[in-house]
Amino acid sequence: MPTILIVDDEEDLRDLVAQRLEREGFKTLHAADGLTGQKLATKKKPDLIVLDLMMPGKDGITVCRDLRKDSRTSKIPILMLTARSGLDEKITGLELGADDFMTKPFSPKELVLRVRNILRRTLSIDAGSTVEVGEFRLDKNSLKLHLAGEEVDLTSTEFKLLLSLIEAPGTVRERGELLQQVWGYSEQIQTRTLDTHIKRLRAKLGDFGSCVETVRSVGYRFVGPSDQPEG
Repeated sequence: MPTILIVDDEEDLRDLVAQRLEREGFKTLHAADGLTGQKLATKKKPDLIVLDLMMPGKDGITVCRDLRKDSRTSKIPILMLTARSGLDEKITGLELGADDFMTKPFSPKELVLRVRNILRRTLSIDAGSTVEVGEFRLDKNSLKLHLAGEEVDLTSTEFKLLLSLIEAPGTVRERGELLQQVWGYSEQIQTRTLDTHIKRLRAKLGDFGSCVETVRSVGYRFVGPSDQPEG
């Protein structure tokens, strides 16, 4: 039974989210502020964190940043909540490692759907094998990437995104296809989510970042170093 940590300073919202998740069979943990939430995440290691962006004291952006820097919590999926409808906060959260975003007010039914989608891509990657292409070695059991012999710390979403591209090298993956396979939905409004994750993935791949190639107006594809044009 997956455990969900809810970090939000609004007690009514915490209770509403918890009731709906528990009704769907999840266990829940609660925190009323960012610092308490971060300590609870480190101690209990939940399967997913629902994290509010705007909180007094330590806000959600800072909590997200710190969780991603800590090896004990770096791979825990984060669904971030915000009362703001602007893109800036969402892009910042995604760049720091949030897996998905929801704007308040939201439908509890949709939140459960988002939680299930995130957990599905985190927990349901086919295990028992590895994928190796050139210097890339992806272990589906541990969700770890070794690149040129060195481990690269990816979130579960980044791992699934890279896996989706690398399992079909040279094949163009359309945006809608990636959104459906990795996030579980294909609304065009979520395009920035995909672009931001690609940007962060490339940064983590370092000199190999160019292996994730943009196909303008279509999507992305994985191209091995030997297949890239010179210059």
